[in-house]
Amino acid sequence: MDISSLGIAGVAVITVICFLVGEVVKATGLDNKWIPIICGVVGAALGIAGMFIMPDFPAGDYLTAAAVGIVSGLAATGINQVYKQLSKGGGA
Repeated sequence: MDISSLGIAGVAVITVICFLVGEVVKATGLDNKWIPIICGVVGAALGIAGMFIMPDFPAGDYLTAAAVGIVSGLAATGINQVYKQLSKGGGA
């Protein structure tokens, strides 16, 4: 699979990368309150990079690409929280 043909799936790739970055930050011992901020910043950088690397990326300007990346980065944090809540078995 060619990375330039990912299109909207590139957004999911950003989320996965940001999730992994969050796990690495967690392993370093840095206070967990910084993980969402770090994931958002990494996501913004990846979103802007994705705009240049992937022709089908769903953004055509810097601001939109950064916003797509930030949302993807914060989604990685949300996915982690959903997993933690479901693994507790507490239910709703």
